[in-house]
Amino acid sequence: MHPAWRARIERALAERRAKSLYRERRVLDSPQGARVVIEGREYLNFSSNDYLGLAADPRVIEAMNEAARLYGAGSGAAHLVSGHLRIHHELEERLAEFLGRERALLFSSGYMANLGIGAALLKRGDAVFEDRLNHASLIDAGLASGARFARYRHNDGVDLAARLANAEEAMRLVMTDGVFSMDGDLAPLNEIAAIAERHEACLVVDDAHGIGVLGENGRGTLEHFAVIDRVPVLMGTLGKALGSFGAFVAGEGALIELLINEARTYVYTTALPPAAAAAAIAALEIVEREPERRAGLRAKVKLFQDGLRALGLPVPESITPIQPIVLGSAEAALAAAHRLREAGMLVPAIRPPTVPPGTARLRVSLSAAHGEEDIARLLEALSRLGLGESRNMRQSAR
Repeated sequence: MHPAWRARIERALAERRAKSLYRERRVLDSPQGARVVIEGREYLNFSSNDYLGLAADPRVIEAMNEAARLYGAGSGAAHLVSGHLRIHHELEERLAEFLGRERALLFSSGYMANLGIGAALLKRGDAVFEDRLNHASLIDAGLASGARFARYRHNDGVDLAARLANAEEAMRLVMTDGVFSMDGDLAPLNEIAAIAERHEACLVVDDAHGIGVLGENGRGTLEHFAVIDRVPVLMGTLGKALGSFGAFVAGEGALIELLINEARTYVYTTALPPAAAAAAIAALEIVEREPERRAGLRAKVKLFQDGLRALGLPVPESITPIQPIVLGSAEAALAAAHRLREAGMLVPAIRPPTVPPGTARLRVSLSAAHGEEDIARLLEALSRLGLGESRNMRQSAR
């Protein structure tokens, strides 16, 4: 590498370290679950999106193993070449049926699905409106589309309506998360859907963190708000509550045909492994047959929030498994995460640019696989950090 490039890279890394923004990977030596092993030590895991505890469920693993025996380890090609296997087609049909949609289309990741949506639906001369706290994949989809890109205040329907009313473009797209991944709060989809309809805009909802978790039947944020028929484009992932890998877009048949033909992240990408598709089918069956998993998860969210309240800590405005504890600085979040790890718990420190400056946090992720004793242990560890005392001191200094 040329010295000038090496120097630039080293400066960028040094700046990240100086600002407590340097990121490092941990190597797990165990399956994903409520407990994981790192370098021979077991940790309580509050860092995973495996909300229903399905990633290591024996039934999901067996379905994956059987599909590998039948179809091999990889799909071998893009869907449009020769990589669209029967198990992929079955999963798409099952997802469409589960979600009450005409069709569904598999993508290799949620990031690629959102980029594909933006590329296929948006053209120069169009406009796209996004919540200010949208996931990076939605933001990148809008920016890369060539359309005019605008962001409205977080969950602010009044701001969105005003921007749509002032838009000169005939074709307007609204993109929002259903569940915001760093705060765990929900987009007010009933309000946003009504605004989009009033201004003849197409609504796209990324429900990566809602599918399987929210709604009476686990159909996500759209079911929670009873707007299943009012959201034309739904994106969801298979690697969170469903414990597998991949993503999908669900909607009308014409939408899916357009994505098959014009979403570059679908056309030019190898199809996901058939074993992952089989695992997702097995997980989907569990979601449908075992509503008690969702009920148990809701009970654990309440238990954790009651514990936070007893500690004098702010209770997140989240009914989801995502429970952030905002500490402010990146240094404070890193220090708290380090002390929790010393106590045998994995709770990630989330720092800018993932969250806005001054809102670095611990992001607690709860799972149906956690026991009440696990949550009690986490609350005890949080109490020893003195976070409530620090918060009171900051408020007194204002």
